[in-house]
Amino acid sequence: MDDKTLRQFIIDELDFEPSIDAANIGVAVEKGVVTLTGHVANYVEKLAAERAVKRVKGVKAIAQEIEVRFSNQPKRSDDEIAQRALDILTWSVQVPADSIQVKVEKGWITLTGAVEWQYQKQAAESAVRHLSGILGVSNMIEIEPHVAAADVHRKIMDSLKRNAEVEADSIRVVVDNGKVILEGKVKAWYERNLAERAAWSAPGVKAVEDRLSIGR
Repeated sequence: MDDKTLRQFIIDELDFEPSIDAANIGVAVEKGVVTLTGHVANYVEKLAAERAVKRVKGVKAIAQEIEVRFSNQPKRSDDEIAQRALDILTWSVQVPADSIQVKVEKGWITLTGAVEWQYQKQAAESAVRHLSGILGVSNMIEIEPHVAAADVHRKIMDSLKRNAEVEADSIRVVVDNGKVILEGKVKAWYERNLAERAAWSAPGVKAVEDRLSIGR
């Protein structure tokens, strides 16, 4: 697929996504690498734009340069955002109590602390990224591994083999001290995402290095 056709597909996908106002989003494509520019009304819309682009076949990489510009929303102070973030984390049943620390600087939330599972780290970020008045979220929460590398490898490979959309035989999995390295080739971006998700779903995984290439 040439870059001109891919760019049009991306623009169409952004226009099709109901949670995005694509009027102020710019799209540039060079050799399958997509650069998103412009501005949106909130952080959630910025994430939605990135997810929409990842769904398009032929996208090899994304440079995310969209800015968040608040329009009619009242400006929130950092201490107000921090307190609301702490409150929502306390209410979340998926986040262990008192395991997460919150820092807010100029509307940007940074999460730190330690949990046992990747889904808990993701749940913490998901809980706060919908707060109004934020510019972004940095998820620095660590995952403390409590399982053997062989068990992690087996669980990931079993998950890949169960997934009908992923050719498990074309993916090599290496596990080293809680870090998972994925190597090999997949046919599309969504398969790469499925492989990453399988790796993160194993207990004790604290980092995933995706070296998978996209192609036939």
